[in-house]
Amino acid sequence: MKYNYSKILPEVAIIQPDVFYDYRGEYVETWNKEYYKVFGNFEFKQDDISTSVKHTLRGLHGDTETWKLVQCLYGSLLQVVVDMRKDSETYLQYDMFPINDKNRNQILIPPGFANGHLVMSDFGIFSYKQSTLYKGASAQFTVRWNDPKVNIPWPIQNPILSSRDKNAKLL
Repeated sequence: MKYNYSKILPEVAIIQPDVFYDYRGEYVETWNKEYYKVFGNFEFKQDDISTSVKHTLRGLHGDTETWKLVQCLYGSLLQVVVDMRKDSETYLQYDMFPINDKNRNQILIPPGFANGHLVMSDFGIFSYKQSTLYKGASAQFTVRWNDPKVNIPWPIQNPILSSRDKNAKLL
């Protein structure tokens, strides 16, 4: 496993698990508690998967308690992370990460950050581990995907959105 940190959001880690290839395909260990201890002392309690079609944008969501480890199992996604911690030097700054089934990159997102992803391939499978159990949308904050205060340069003008994301208030 190799890793580094975002140059814009230094608390956000980019992890590249080891991938083993042979004539049958590939093998990837996506989580090993011992290897990930380097990032701190937290425990994952829930795993989730979402599947989406091209141009679906899920997020931007977050809370002040949950660590998330996100990855793309199939297809290609554009992962975006935004610092929502008002006392932070990087408040409202974002970073964008291409994650896909070829680079196998994972993004470790600390509490206090919003995250979302845009499906770039015809179909995508997104996987994430969470350090807390999901308590519903009312326990999270939602940032509108095109909020001018954040000004994310999404490569699409009219993504497919949930009603929650479409109707999110501006900051």
